[in-house]
Amino acid sequence: MTDTVPAPPTPTLTPIPRRGPVWIVLQFLMRIVLTLFCRQRVRGLRNLPDAGGGLMLINHQSFLDPVVVAIALRRPVSFVARDSLFRVPVIGWILRNTYVIPINREAASGGTMRAAISRMQDGFLVGVFPEGTRSEDGSLLELQPGFIALARRGNLPIFPVGISGAQNVMPRNRPGIYFRDIRVVYGDPIDADEVARLARKGNEAELLAVVTARLKECHAAADRWLRKDF
Repeated sequence: MTDTVPAPPTPTLTPIPRRGPVWIVLQFLMRIVLTLFCRQRVRGLRNLPDAGGGLMLINHQSFLDPVVVAIALRRPVSFVARDSLFRVPVIGWILRNTYVIPINREAASGGTMRAAISRMQDGFLVGVFPEGTRSEDGSLLELQPGFIALARRGNLPIFPVGISGAQNVMPRNRPGIYFRDIRVVYGDPIDADEVARLARKGNEAELLAVVTARLKECHAAADRWLRKDF
């Protein structure tokens, strides 16, 4: 009698999120605008995997930052944005059709957290600006600890991204859009095992310090690259 060897279980694969039609059209148009008129250049795309969820942490210089970060990617990013933007005509429609997660900064709810974690587990990169507000002069502001809960519960890699020059294109305290150069650096990721270690209860200060250091490196690299081209 021949023993029957059971077949190995079929692995469960996380589906790869696809860019929807609104995302694709806007990405195409904005890539033309920012590449031609703002000479946007990027480095470090090899640091982003083609699939798999994670938390993308980005320094914040202008309202254009989500576009600046996303136009070079072949996969969508699910950004977190304040809920009041969803009530703006046209902009709200775009946000609802490009995977953006609303958040009320005055009364942040568990629903936002659950939505962001669910997106990461579904294979999305979730984009967060941990400074909490735009920098007026382009410098990196002190990071707010709100992202730590996402890192802890997501248990996925963190991808730091540095932007330089976007504050000159759409300044915080000056109306209008100006054609200025932009540089983006996608830094080395913090892998899931390291995130799990740093995100343990009581390690919040260390996680904040490590993420701050990584973001500073990315921002400084983008800034040096921008200034070198002038």
